[in-house]
Amino acid sequence: MEFSFNKEQELFRSSVRKYLHSIGQIQVARSFSEGDTVPFKKAWQGLAELGGLAINIPEEHDGAGLGQLDLALILKELGRVLLPGTYLETTSFAVPLINLFGTSEQKQMYLPDIASGTKKASIAWMDHGRIGDRPEDIQLKAEKCGQTFTLTGVKTLVPDGDTADLLIVPVRTSHQGLSIFLLNKESHPWKSKVLESVDETRKLTEVSLEEVAVTSRQMLGPIDQGWSILQQGLIYLNAAIASMMIGSIERVVETAVEYANEREQFGQPIGRFQGIKHKLAEMQIDLELAQSLTYYANWAIDSGAGDCEIAVASARAFATEALIRTASHNIQIHGGIGFTTEVDCHLYLKRARSMENYLGSIRNAYESIAKGLGWCKGEEQPVF
Repeated sequence: MEFSFNKEQELFRSSVRKYLHSIGQIQVARSFSEGDTVPFKKAWQGLAELGGLAINIPEEHDGAGLGQLDLALILKELGRVLLPGTYLETTSFAVPLINLFGTSEQKQMYLPDIASGTKKASIAWMDHGRIGDRPEDIQLKAEKCGQTFTLTGVKTLVPDGDTADLLIVPVRTSHQGLSIFLLNKESHPWKSKVLESVDETRKLTEVSLEEVAVTSRQMLGPIDQGWSILQQGLIYLNAAIASMMIGSIERVVETAVEYANEREQFGQPIGRFQGIKHKLAEMQIDLELAQSLTYYANWAIDSGAGDCEIAVASARAFATEALIRTASHNIQIHGGIGFTTEVDCHLYLKRARSMENYLGSIRNAYESIAKGLGWCKGEEQPVF
C-alpha cells in the first residue's frame, strides 16, 4: 500500500517544522529539562495558533475535523525535537475518548479549550504502590453517596500533573468495575509532586486526591465500563507514540550521518569505514520499516480496518525497539562525546527508555499481535 500525503498535509507539516525551527528546535526541550518552562509555553501557544491542537477535534467544537493520519504528521515533527508536555495525552488520548464517549456537555466544555491551547490534559492511571497494567492494579475507589462520588488516593507517574488542566482518572466504582472521571483543575484542584525521571524532558508527577467530590456528569462513558474505554484510548495513544518515535528516529539517523561525514580519522571521514557505514544502513532500514508500520497503523484507525489493533501494536513495538537501537548506535558512532550532555544523543535514548513501558510494554504489544492473529485462543485480551 502506498502512502502519499496530499499537498495540504505536506504544507501543514512544513509549516510546523519551520515553526519549531524558528523557536530553537530541541532547545525548547533542553530549557524545559533545566527548569525554564517559558520557551515550552510559547511553543505550545504557537502550535495552537497554527492549528496543531485542533486537528482531530470536530469542526462544531472549533476543530479542523481531520483524522489520525493528519495528526501523525505533526506528531512526527514534534518527535524530532522531543517536545515536552502532554501533546500526546491531550490530542491522542483525551480528545479521542471525549469524541467517542463524552456527552454533549463534556464535548462543549473541553474540546474548544483544547483546540485553542488553553487546556492541557493528562492521564492519572497508575495507583501509588500498585503500578501495573492490569484492571486489578487500579484500586483507588470512588465512594458513592447519593449522586456524588468521593475520590481519595494517590496516582503516580502522571505526565505533567502539576501543569495539566484536565485529568483523566480511572477509579474503582465496584468490585469488578472501573469508571473514568474527568477532573477539571479549576473546579477540583489537586496536589502534585514532581518525581525524578530518566527523561528530564518529560516531567512525571505524583497526584494526591483528597476527598474530591464529583458527580456522574464528570464520568466519561457508562459506569463500570472504564476498562474497555481505556483500551480504546490506548489504540489511539499507541499509534501516536509510534508517530512521535519515527520523528525521533529520523532525527537520530540524520545526526549520525552528519557526524559520520564530518568526523575524520586516519585522514578520512569515519562514515567511509565499513563498521560505521553498515551501522548507518541498519539505522535507515529501521527508520523505513518503522515509518511504514506507523503510517499504516494510523490509516487503519481512520479507515476502521479489521486489523487495526494488530497494526497499532506492531507499530508501537517496532518503533520503540527501533528508537532504542538507533539512539544507542548514534551514541556509539559519536564515541566519547556521545555520552556527554553537550550533544543531543543522550536525550533521544532517554526518551526511548522512558516510553518503553509507558502504559504498556513491548511484551504487551507482542501479546496483542499474537492474540489478534488467533495464536492464543482462550486467553484474556491483552492490555491494548
